[in-house]
Amino acid sequence: MTQTHFGFKKVNEDDKARRVRGVFDSVASKYDIMNDLMSMGLHRAWKAYTVMVANVQSGDTVLDIAGGTGDMAQAFAKHAGTQGTVVHTDINFAMLRQGRDRLLDEGLMLPTTVCDAEALPFADAQFNVVCVSFGLRNMTHKDRALAEMARVLKPGGKLLVLEFSKVAQPLSKVYDWYSFEVLPRLGKMVAGDDASYRYLAESIRMHPDQAALKSLMQQNGFAHVDIHNLSLGVVALHVGIKC
Repeated sequence: MTQTHFGFKKVNEDDKARRVRGVFDSVASKYDIMNDLMSMGLHRAWKAYTVMVANVQSGDTVLDIAGGTGDMAQAFAKHAGTQGTVVHTDINFAMLRQGRDRLLDEGLMLPTTVCDAEALPFADAQFNVVCVSFGLRNMTHKDRALAEMARVLKPGGKLLVLEFSKVAQPLSKVYDWYSFEVLPRLGKMVAGDDASYRYLAESIRMHPDQAALKSLMQQNGFAHVDIHNLSLGVVALHVGIKC
């Protein structure tokens, strides 16, 4: 049985999706407030920057992968307008339900579907823009997922991958202390779950760094990839253009 990483642990590939699903089932109801607390609100600026770089135009078709609680889908929908389409997806039903309810509360009825990014249920060359924010690191076969994202993009279409990355060296010790000491305690206090936030810290360390992810994107359908380091590399936005 082939093994892969679940945080620092080695698990069977078939078991990783179940474990990741358990993490997000556990934190779904507190996901937004925890994002605000653990990033000190910075996640809102990172996402706003991603939406700006996406430059979605009226009438565009946009796929939001790992769309969770729907904040990115909502932002894209404002730019795509009534002539465009934004599809809100996630592999985790509990997260997707939180997002669907949030979007409905905002008066938005977007196509919403549970799907696996490694086997997207969409036609070739269907979307102008694909975005995955804070979701790629949880995927078992990142190469397969990136190839699927390239497949569903139109020629010249844009993929935006917003993800935790490798921080600048002067910040690394403080960042490690915050990740492994503060985050799990915060998760325990607010969400009643320290283990999921310990997994978060571990999964970030196992995720490809900026250069490695750029190379992986270039190997899976993206001719040109730009890297935007945000907050000294705590987060990086990779922008790929389909060949």
